Amino acid sequence: MTAEDTPVRRRRGSSMADVARVAGVSGQTVSRVANGRANVDAATRDRVLAAMREVGYRPNSAARALRNGQFRSIGVIVFELSSFGNTRTLDAIATAATTSGYAVNLLPVLDATQGAVSTAFTRLGEQAVDGVIILIEAHQLDEAEVMLPEGLPVVVVDSSAHYDYPIVDTDQAQGARLATEHLLDLGHATVWHLGGPPSSFAAARRLRSWQQTLTERGCPVPPVLVGDWSPRSGYETGLELAADPEVTAVFVANDHMALGLLRALHEKGRSIPGDLSVVGFDDTAESAHFWPPLTTVRQSFAEVGRRSVDALIREIQAGEHHHDPVAVPTELVVRNSTAPPRKK
Repeated sequence: MTAEDTPVRRRRGSSMADVARVAGVSGQTVSRVANGRANVDAATRDRVLAAMREVGYRPNSAARALRNGQFRSIGVIVFELSSFGNTRTLDAIATAATTSGYAVNLLPVLDATQGAVSTAFTRLGEQAVDGVIILIEAHQLDEAEVMLPEGLPVVVVDSSAHYDYPIVDTDQAQGARLATEHLLDLGHATVWHLGGPPSSFAAARRLRSWQQTLTERGCPVPPVLVGDWSPRSGYETGLELAADPEVTAVFVANDHMALGLLRALHEKGRSIPGDLSVVGFDDTAESAHFWPPLTTVRQSFAEVGRRSVDALIREIQAGEHHHDPVAVPTELVVRNSTAPPRKK
């Protein structure tokens, strides 16, 4: 038999017994350290960890998960991965999960239907996750009458109280009220509103809060203008509003539409904020650099993501549902796109 014919022996993986021998401790102590137990003094833990590095021992996380019943992994089901809010929230979820020692399995769905969501849950179950965060517009879930399976901890982001699970979302109503009240407090007789698409639950809540705020203040409620979140829809609406000199204040449901609206008003010679004040929603990174810099409502996607992960981990560890909804507060950021109306 030549050297080429000699079978290569695979090196035996180091075991807990190897670690125990090098560290001079019992196998039970090595097991406690490998499983993250607290009942090991610091000096012994350091000696065991050093021995693990010396012999090349790596704890078997899969076997530990089977013993403990936890995989230290969460799934995220998301629709419309490209949307601004979803992208920012996903980034925050990933950061918070990693900080808490959990891996994230992301599963986009192409359609918010019962079949698509059920398939996503099945696939995540095969990947052995401890719980799931769902990031799908409430209207899409509600209209499809999607039923979420029992037996797995779930947190729903940006939804109604339709589901018997913890719900985490920005306080959309508070943000719209802050925007509308800011413009009224500046002295505007009323506030027009360019809303998002009817399919958006967030847009619907902002619209209702705008209407309610005007009504409570005894102000006329103008007809609702509808956009699709894009700068183009804001631009097209802006061309219409520019032709009406009675319009002095507009609350826009997101900053991207506000950008298009600002351009249209500039093109039509409407001074901002001299002739018309504009407030957006989101506080995107670019909004401070619009011309003029945009007054807008800041929603903390980072906080929504963090609170979602915190709520899910509580569900996982407690083994029971905690149904209290979480509303993350918003903040009005005042810049140069708003001012008192010009005196006639």
